[in-house]
Amino acid sequence: MAISTPSQPRTRRFQLRTTASEEQLIKVAAVRQGLNVTDFILRSAREKAEQALADETRFVLDDKQWKAFMAALDRPAKDKPRLRQLFKEPHVAKRRS
Repeated sequence: MAISTPSQPRTRRFQLRTTASEEQLIKVAAVRQGLNVTDFILRSAREKAEQALADETRFVLDDKQWKAFMAALDRPAKDKPRLRQLFKEPHVAKRRS
């Protein structure tokens, strides 16, 4: 996965609390990666955030799963009377005003 890079100067601040052993672990890992602690933490957090979001939008299927998925998409829609009624009702925010 491609790592996004900041296109603007960093002007926001995160404050973290950590144990001594976590701090040492992060510092050693940062040094071994050739990064300062800030860049190491931001890179790691950004990669994890991008992966978490990608996991919600992308999935991988084998041939059998793909065929079942496509068949489900190609099936005609079932009539859902309760859903149809729901869409006829005013938006929840408009009902309260």
